[in-house]
Amino acid sequence: MSNLMNTTTGKRNSTGMTWRLIGIFGGGFAALFVVFMLSLCFGEAKITATTVWNGLLHRQDIMEHNLLWDIRMPRTVIGILAGAALAAAGALLQTITKNPLASSDTLGINAGAYFMVVLGMVAFPATQQQYPLLLAAAGGLLAALAAYVLSGGRKATPVRLALSGMIVSMVLGAFTSALHIFFQTETQNLFLWGSGSLIQLDWDGVRYAWPFVITLLGISVLAARQFDALELDESTARSLGQRVGLTRAVGLGIAVLMAAIVVSVVGPIGFVGLVAPHLVRLSGIRKHRLLIPASALWGALLITTADTLARMVRSNLGEMPVGAVMAIIGAPWLIWLVLTKMKNISGSGAGQASMNIGGAALRVRFTPAAIFMTLLLILTILVSLSLGGTRIPVSDLLESLVGGGDQAYSVLLHLRLPRTLVAACGGIALAISGVLIQSAVRNPLADASIIGVTSGAGFGALAVLVVWPGLSILALPVAAIAGGVIAAAFVFTLAWRKALNPSVLILLGIAVSAIGSAGIQAMIVKASLWNSAAFIWLTGSTYGRSWQQFYSLFVLLLVLVPIAYYLGRKFDLLAFGDESSTGFGLPVRGTRLWAMIIGVLLAAGAVASVGTIGFLGLMAPHAVRMMIGHHTRRSIILSGLLGGLLLVVADTVGRTVIAPTEIPSGLIIMLIGAPYFLFLMYRSLVHK
Repeated sequence: MSNLMNTTTGKRNSTGMTWRLIGIFGGGFAALFVVFMLSLCFGEAKITATTVWNGLLHRQDIMEHNLLWDIRMPRTVIGILAGAALAAAGALLQTITKNPLASSDTLGINAGAYFMVVLGMVAFPATQQQYPLLLAAAGGLLAALAAYVLSGGRKATPVRLALSGMIVSMVLGAFTSALHIFFQTETQNLFLWGSGSLIQLDWDGVRYAWPFVITLLGISVLAARQFDALELDESTARSLGQRVGLTRAVGLGIAVLMAAIVVSVVGPIGFVGLVAPHLVRLSGIRKHRLLIPASALWGALLITTADTLARMVRSNLGEMPVGAVMAIIGAPWLIWLVLTKMKNISGSGAGQASMNIGGAALRVRFTPAAIFMTLLLILTILVSLSLGGTRIPVSDLLESLVGGGDQAYSVLLHLRLPRTLVAACGGIALAISGVLIQSAVRNPLADASIIGVTSGAGFGALAVLVVWPGLSILALPVAAIAGGVIAAAFVFTLAWRKALNPSVLILLGIAVSAIGSAGIQAMIVKASLWNSAAFIWLTGSTYGRSWQQFYSLFVLLLVLVPIAYYLGRKFDLLAFGDESSTGFGLPVRGTRLWAMIIGVLLAAGAVASVGTIGFLGLMAPHAVRMMIGHHTRRSIILSGLLGGLLLVVADTVGRTVIAPTEIPSGLIIMLIGAPYFLFLMYRSLVHK
């Protein structure tokens, strides 16, 4: 009887798997054929399905058929190849790292390849033209290794891997932005490509990509049994005679090459390698001989669908880049994955949610440090006022500040003083925001950009500049604050039922940041903003700031900083973990929410005044924590002073180094903060 029941169950399982395979492969190919036809129909000029079918079977020398074969077919085919490569790469990376959030974008591969292509265009264009894959693959491989190592390797939790990948992408993005700003002429044509675009003017891209993609897909399917062994425990796999290290290296090489090929032809496109493999795994497919081709099929379907939607739904600004559309499709998928499918995403152990970054504090005395930093900030502001395209002697500067001195210097001072004070207040706000957000999520590698506030505020401000340019300039800070608050509120609302778990907050913030960044990219490309003040503002700039911005920021600080200081003792308890904090009688969720609300408002107000400046909310709190240890009240004061000091210095350097040309202060902060941030990641790994 038992044997009969087992046989019946086995038959049912076999039948169920057969139907799932039919659904995955049969349904996938059917859907891809439909989307393929729609992709050929839609564009600047619509072509009927009948004309498309006739053109495919019996091409004639007429405009519709030439448009079909020379423009739309290459675009559609390159989309299929790109989707297949990215999805297969994602499936391999998830197996290699044993991490469900691994993909070419979460590991920084796309950002690394993009940076190297832009660098090649600027530094050695001949090499870039002859060997684009070599440069892209080198950048992608180095980025992937950096993210993997900084996350802790095979011991990394999903949230740490995602955070490490985002950090590496931010670092590389900082240097890529620098290249775009300093070499506008050479890199202008890369903006559309950098947003992910399938536009093809001929078959060259397809001819270049398809042999690599097909060959690498074939190799990965042939090595399917070796990749299956990676799903086992490492000791078990070795006992079965598997060369685990070699298999991982081969898999990583294949994944990086496939992603690099895609980036070198169509630019960085995210989320495909995350969404497609998960769709296939949800159907019950685990064996790589089926997982890899199924992922490739659904990846091709995803990108082709996204590109078709971009052409079908055209706004006043025109067609969105496919990379932005994929972010809008993929970010909700990541949100759903985090909220419903992922268990124990923060890992276990005390160190997983600790505010410690390794090493002992220097134990600097607070009062002397506060006095010294205050005096240093005042001195730096005075020096900043004297420097610029026209230098003001210190004696005349002091006389002008009290109402005397040369009238010409007084006029110049009235332009520099509000700008410098805005930089100081903006730095203070961003640094204190970093202190509060890091306390709330119990992660020393978090700030406003990690939880979506910066991209939300940037999107809100840019929407005013692009969509409603006729609105008053007063609408800009209002829109920026509204965008940041809405993004944060969305993250908090989704994370509320997870008790505002720090890891959930970070992952949801990454998803929301992707949506905001996609909107920003689309507006920059379609409104041709790469040479405009709007793009400079997005990189963080204090150019042209007036007393109005200073008064707004000063009032914001005057209201919120005392509240944050008053609640500082409660925020200290958040560092002990939810269970310990609750044992102390702390209402954890409410306290964390207050810290986040104040931090978000400070960050949004700063973004409204000085643009999207990254890393400052990370650097200042870390430096202070290494000086005095974990003490929220003292960190608020010292971090604020250090943040103001850093941004004033960046503003001064930016307007004096190559005057009269100005370097955005946010770019200088990024170039300083990127190496420092990598050092922090390394430090947290070594002292883990």
